[in-house]
Amino acid sequence: MHELLTVSAGELARRIRAGEVTSAEVVETHIARVREVNPRLNAVVAERFDAARAEAAAADRRLAAAGPDRVPPFHGVPFTIKENFSTPGLPWTSGLVSRQGLSPIRDAPAVARLRAAGGIPLGVTNVSELCMWMESHNRVYGVARNPYDPTRIVGGSSGGEGAIVGAGGSPFGLGSDIGGSLRLPAFFNGVFTHKCTGGLVPNTGQFPLAHGPVLRMLTTGPLCRRAEDLMPLLRVLAGPDGQDEGCQALPLGDPAAVRPDAVRVLDARAVALGGAEPALLTAQDRAADALGALGAAVERVELPELGGPGGLLEALSLWAARLHFEDGTSYKELLADHTGRPAVNGWAEAARLLLGRSDHTLPSVLLALLEDLAGPTERLLRKALVQGQQMRRALAERLGRDSVILFPSYPRVAPRHREPLRRPFAWVYTALWNALELPVTQVPLGLDARGLPLGVQVVGGPCQDHLTIAVAQWLERERGGWVPPPR
Repeated sequence: MHELLTVSAGELARRIRAGEVTSAEVVETHIARVREVNPRLNAVVAERFDAARAEAAAADRRLAAAGPDRVPPFHGVPFTIKENFSTPGLPWTSGLVSRQGLSPIRDAPAVARLRAAGGIPLGVTNVSELCMWMESHNRVYGVARNPYDPTRIVGGSSGGEGAIVGAGGSPFGLGSDIGGSLRLPAFFNGVFTHKCTGGLVPNTGQFPLAHGPVLRMLTTGPLCRRAEDLMPLLRVLAGPDGQDEGCQALPLGDPAAVRPDAVRVLDARAVALGGAEPALLTAQDRAADALGALGAAVERVELPELGGPGGLLEALSLWAARLHFEDGTSYKELLADHTGRPAVNGWAEAARLLLGRSDHTLPSVLLALLEDLAGPTERLLRKALVQGQQMRRALAERLGRDSVILFPSYPRVAPRHREPLRRPFAWVYTALWNALELPVTQVPLGLDARGLPLGVQVVGGPCQDHLTIAVAQWLERERGGWVPPPR
């Protein structure tokens, strides 16, 4: 793999400013890598390579005229964008057949901010239908495949981003996460991501878009191959945009100011759904040991705040309850977008699916059917909201400003295609932290014996984004971080 495909976005920007390499060279190298791997991965679903080349040439001219001190932090660096973000000239379907042909008229604020910081978009990437399942598969683009083993999933819904960043085709990507849609793709594809504190980054310009308090469960953020890019990218993305009612001006600390000997690490287990496989737990323990060797205080804990053995299942109820009571838009209504119908009939769509005539995937139809069950369980969902408030207070108090939790990302390494349907609620390992609005950094921990990525979630207290990112940087240095696909 070309060396430019392995370094951080920040390092690429530094080399461009120093004249060691041109933006045109960096962009062309990444375009070549996308063309090499994408026929196998189906990660990038629409490209703008000619426009990117023109923008790179313009970036080089601007640098020559203005000098290295007068260009933005990611000047001339390419990146990719999850397809559900509005980007003019590129599709904006979110995997829905009925949205084909839409032409966005303006960049989503997150896209605009990355462009203003000097980034050059290469294209948009594959998603799950309506961004609501953990396998990136839809009737518009088909299925995305894992760069470490194409028989395995890339995760969802930012799965195309995880795959192309993991394959070295993009220094960083833009994604979003309402139940694990950043962290699962980062985990399965061996890269870094950060799910920020709820309300830190605006979500405007996405489809579908959450509403009301659920906007703080949905978070926009970067995926990248090197941990050093997380905080600079987060600083570019953060701050109100005047449109997202859930976004606030929240403080962002400095990871460099955090000392390992001032941090307490809670090495926690997930006991629901059978727990995590041994290789993941071993990697997590080794990560905890590495942090302990740096001076952190490490505790192996059960986290009673999660409610005991059933805690993660209670967390699933909390996640569902918040969507049910706080959002106001049903999944069946979203599925009907641009069809002229008020909502999709789940049972009718299931019949079409059996006949091979549906425009929707099986997970999407199942979600529409499950939505009909919310009415009979409203009492249980309201109880879950109360329990969730108690859980959030207890965890925030325990974490404070100096503690992190190491927590499994999923019970298994990247599963094979369609396998998640046999374990449909295992994404609760990530969804829990959305419901609680806590910051989480997903950290790769090398590869297992089969060459598949290992990893762990690093969870912090409210607004302690810099703390979890600091831990990610330490673990990258001690445990290796992203390992380019050996195949």
